[in-house]
Amino acid sequence: MAGFFIALLSGALMSVQGVFNTQVTKTTGEYVSNAWVQFSALAVCLGVWFFAGRDSFGAIARVEPKYMLLGGVIGAGITWTVIRSMEQLGPAKAALLIVMAQLIVAYLIELAGLFGVEKEPLEWRKVGGMALALIGVAIFQWK
Repeated sequence: MAGFFIALLSGALMSVQGVFNTQVTKTTGEYVSNAWVQFSALAVCLGVWFFAGRDSFGAIARVEPKYMLLGGVIGAGITWTVIRSMEQLGPAKAALLIVMAQLIVAYLIELAGLFGVEKEPLEWRKVGGMALALIGVAIFQWK
C-alpha cells in the first residue's frame, strides 16, 4: 500500500517539477535550467547521503551491466523533454501523454524482459486497459 501512495506522490511531484522547470526555462534557457535541475538534485542527494546515508560511492564501479549507469543521462533527457512538452502543450496535456508513454514502454519492457526485469506474459486485459486509456487521451485532447 505504501508503494501506491509513493507512486501518487511521484506523479504529483513530476507535474509540479515540470511546471517549475518550464518557468525557470523562460528566464534562463533550456540547458541552464536543465543543468540547474540536475545540480540541485545532486546537492540534495549528497546532503541526504551525508546526514542519513553513507552507502559506498565505490559500489558504482560494481554495477553491471555498465549501461545501467546511464540513468542520469536519461534523467537529463527527461528534464529537457518535460520542459519542452509542457511549454508547447501545457501541463495537463503534456503530463497525460508522458504518463501514457511511460505505461506503454514499461509494459513493453515487462513483456520483453528487458534490462533485468522479469519477463511477464501478455495479458489482454492490460492491453485493453491501455487502449481504454488511449481513448481517454483522445477524449481529453478533443476540442
